[in-house]
Amino acid sequence: MKKLSRRTFGKLSLGVAMSVVVGGTELRFLRPAHAAVATPAIDSTAAWGAAAAKEPINVLNQKPIGIVVHHTTNPNTNDFTRNKAWQVARQIQQSHFNRGWIDTGQQFTISRGGWIMEGRHQSLSILQGGTKHVQGAHVDGHNETHIGIECEGLYMNVTPSLPLWNKLVALIAYICQQYGLTANAIVGHRDLDSTSCPGDTLYSLLPQLRTAVDTTLSGGAVGRMWPILRRNTPATGLAKTMQYLLRARGATITADGAFGPGTETAVKSFQTANGLTSDGVVGAATWEKLIMTLRSGDTGEAVKALQNQLTVQNYPTTIDGSFGTGVNTLVRAFQTNRQLTVDGVVGLNSWNHLAM
Repeated sequence: MKKLSRRTFGKLSLGVAMSVVVGGTELRFLRPAHAAVATPAIDSTAAWGAAAAKEPINVLNQKPIGIVVHHTTNPNTNDFTRNKAWQVARQIQQSHFNRGWIDTGQQFTISRGGWIMEGRHQSLSILQGGTKHVQGAHVDGHNETHIGIECEGLYMNVTPSLPLWNKLVALIAYICQQYGLTANAIVGHRDLDSTSCPGDTLYSLLPQLRTAVDTTLSGGAVGRMWPILRRNTPATGLAKTMQYLLRARGATITADGAFGPGTETAVKSFQTANGLTSDGVVGAATWEKLIMTLRSGDTGEAVKALQNQLTVQNYPTTIDGSFGTGVNTLVRAFQTNRQLTVDGVVGLNSWNHLAM
């Protein structure tokens, strides 16, 4: 039997994954659970100016067994600032007071700008402890067993913003770590009640959310989130943006936002030419090959794609294919709002945020 040296145990204490055979038994050492997931920044109720709860908060001496994803159904604002997030948190609490509840119903709220906020008082400190559960008021019959997370916005037909999505993954991974849950614990509100919440689009993304959380819990890197477009997707501004990008790559299609057979054929041709799976579905790999880095002075169909997507994101501009001073100003405003590098250059990160 191989004797374990001090150095070997030192490696184990640092969290290096390895196997050691002791007495014919393989022992698998993994990095400690507390090192697997970074603790996300969460604004407390005191930080966003919550009113006091109307009654004492009920803290249950048990761990939750599930995590429920909701959407607030508020308009999909493009104000991604922390002040806006705090304003939304205060509005939610007052709305829940008006329903006769003692406090905000959900334990946590994530704004479209990606700001995570404690909802019901004590939820943050109890989560950090990892052994108890604050009883909320977010889904009938399951408030004693499930944590609720509200995602600011309405997601029946559009995807969540990228900052919101990234923080949703980070928060849920942290919750799973604290309570020893797996990504299978993630459910949508409609799984437990008769409701459209968390919206058709966000609900359809729950399998991807579980995969991203599982990857995070395993210590892996989560790839960029991109919306998925395929044939017969309802006509959207994003589909039109994609068509402009295909035209910039040489496709002879009309940029009308309708993903029909002609667009599907153009997508497949582009995928084949770029060594991608030729399935006609525009997902992450296709998006990242399709986009082009743009800057002041550029012209053409790719600039039209940018101008169209800026308009979709409520930064309206004329779609003339010219990246002039006005477009540069809009790009910089968008980058500022999304907390990106403000350089007026539309590269991978800016395109990724524009698409979500």
